[in-house]
Amino acid sequence: MTTTPDTAVPPDQVQREQELLDRVVRSFDACESPRLKQLMVALVEHVHAFVRETRLTDAEWRTAIDFLTRAGHITDDVRQEFILLSDVLGASMQTVNVNNVAYEDATEATVFGPFFVEDAPHVELGGDVSFGAPGQPCWVEGTVTDTDGNPLAGARIEVWEADEDGLYDVQYDAARRSARGHLFSDADGAYRFWGLTPTPYPIPDDGPVGQLLAAVGRSPLRASHLHFMVSHEDARTLVTHVFPEGDPIGERDTVFGVKQSLVKRFEHQPAGTPTPDGRRLDVGWSRVRFDIVLAPAPRP
Repeated sequence: MTTTPDTAVPPDQVQREQELLDRVVRSFDACESPRLKQLMVALVEHVHAFVRETRLTDAEWRTAIDFLTRAGHITDDVRQEFILLSDVLGASMQTVNVNNVAYEDATEATVFGPFFVEDAPHVELGGDVSFGAPGQPCWVEGTVTDTDGNPLAGARIEVWEADEDGLYDVQYDAARRSARGHLFSDADGAYRFWGLTPTPYPIPDDGPVGQLLAAVGRSPLRASHLHFMVSHEDARTLVTHVFPEGDPIGERDTVFGVKQSLVKRFEHQPAGTPTPDGRRLDVGWSRVRFDIVLAPAPRP
């Protein structure tokens, strides 16, 4: 339902509403943290502005509270409905933009997503992070350098992705670990591993966020992607994706995470084509090169 703002609000009503806002803002005067006070005042001012501009009804307010309550109930250790909500509203991507100011030719950041876990298994260079997850094998290689082109040895590279059925390991079982892992760049800053060729998949849409997308006529589909988080003591930690070229979902990614600089060509290889590590697979596979440039670490 679309709410049409009422522009004919009587002056005394405008004054009443403004007086309430002023009282709420003053309630933070004793806050000892300047930053917390700034955040709370700005939040209150924007929320009140929304309520007043749209002339929010009691029923709409109750619906919003119910929506947030249901989002809390469905959230658990492996599913974060509030991150999904932030993602589909573009708030996650805007926060990424604000906190990752462009620096020379450093690789661009994108959304973190709700399915990262801390205990991904370690794999050696050239190892397989799929751990049996279904999907087409994909050889991923590249380098990690700073913006001057110097190789960053020992960079920690976390990777994770959905399988060909569009599910992450933790969606099957909270303790399961597949299609994810971590490795370290070598002395030349190079890395390589086997993963899965990314495919499109829907974000979890069986909860309130999925109902919201359906209500507004939006698709829950995410563009095909492989997650990366790359860290090094001398550089700013990077959270990003690599996206296959030619994905029709691209510009319609439901979390607005696609950046053109992160779109790369995944070259498909027929079965029997020799692999970079000297094997011959009896299935088709793909390969992609993703060179990563890290911005300098922020100053203390």
